[in-house]
Amino acid sequence: MQVILLERVARLGQMGDVVDVKPGFARNFLLPQGKALTASPRNIADFEARKAQLEAQNLETRKEAEAMAERLDGQQFVVIRQASDGGALYGSVSTRDAAEAATENGFALDRKQVTLIRPIKELGLHDVTVTLHPEVSVTIQINVARSPEEAELQASGKTIQDAAAEAEAAAEFEIAELFDDIGSAASEEDV
Repeated sequence: MQVILLERVARLGQMGDVVDVKPGFARNFLLPQGKALTASPRNIADFEARKAQLEAQNLETRKEAEAMAERLDGQQFVVIRQASDGGALYGSVSTRDAAEAATENGFALDRKQVTLIRPIKELGLHDVTVTLHPEVSVTIQINVARSPEEAELQASGKTIQDAAAEAEAAAEFEIAELFDDIGSAASEEDV
């Protein structure tokens, strides 16, 4: 089925391109979303008449998206979740959670704009792509932690396992010093 694109569609084409797509993709996605029209002679003529208006509208929305992208690029958002001692989440962090975290911090995002490469199922820092416009995307960072204190620790570059290992090493050192003190006290009594 041939359609004429009304906006840039990733891996398909630019605005104004007439492309061949499968009928189901056109019927279920491109046409209902307003991203394309069927490529009939009448629709092509209508598109040519409205092309300048559509390009101006596209340019305006792109400029708005670029302005938001400048503020959003590289931001870090904290998501608090329950997890096991090993760092595995009970559940996962979804696109909705990432969008809600950004919205709580003053960025109006929809979950459809957030793209996860794979589900987030462990504590730590995770890069997430946000598509603000078909031609504008940025990367944000989601900090998944069990508490705000743990999130601050992760943001500083330490992992939960590092902090636990440091605490365990400090405890072992204190125990060793205590036994050294007891051992020296016992040896003084023997004298």
